[in-house]
Amino acid sequence: QPPSAPNPTTTTTTTTSFAFPPHYSFPAFFTLQPVLATRHSQLTSWSTLIQTYCRHHHLFTLSLIDALPTPLFTNAALPRALSLRDARVVISWMASVEGGSRAEWMPTTTTTEAAAAKKKSSSAGAGAAGADGGAGAGAAADEDDGAGAKCWIYWRRPEEWAVVLEEWVERTAQRGSVLTLYEITESDATRREEFWGMEPELLARSLGVCVKRGKAQIFGSEGSEGVK
Repeated sequence: QPPSAPNPTTTTTTTTSFAFPPHYSFPAFFTLQPVLATRHSQLTSWSTLIQTYCRHHHLFTLSLIDALPTPLFTNAALPRALSLRDARVVISWMASVEGGSRAEWMPTTTTTEAAAAKKKSSSAGAGAAGADGGAGAGAAADEDDGAGAKCWIYWRRPEEWAVVLEEWVERTAQRGSVLTLYEITESDATRREEFWGMEPELLARSLGVCVKRGKAQIFGSEGSEGVK
């Protein structure tokens, strides 16, 4: 919980009461540093900030193009903002093993089609036209990944959400009960739970972990699933 009377080194947003860390007020924080040791520390700080910000605002995904102008990446008081390129670097680091797998890029139709086109062009054979087509597809994929890309932000990874869901079932004495996915993430009964409002895909992944552990069973067809 953020302090009710933050100290002068803590920047807060008055509309949400989210307490930003002290380094959010340093201009250098918004430019990734070239020295490896400093860069690693900076990436770690950005990862922690993104996770805590998303947890506070109950966000499970981010669209970079939409998030860049928000207080998460832009400190209007300085004024400083993290660039799109640096934001991509931060998210990609979060998605790596080194970054704790705390993010994951979400594939889009454009990037999928571009990758398929590039592969098809490369395997089609010789010729300058074929080579140019492959290069264009790759460029389209890179552009889409940078500007419009969305990503999962795992302030809890699916396996961690699985534990939360299992503990919630035990705490609420619902073992053996059949619950709809809507009841888990959208009902008034779970409004105070951290998984309330979770995207169906992330819920399905988390429940899949529960199934593999022998802690749950999923029934029904797509769109009308129930879990026990």
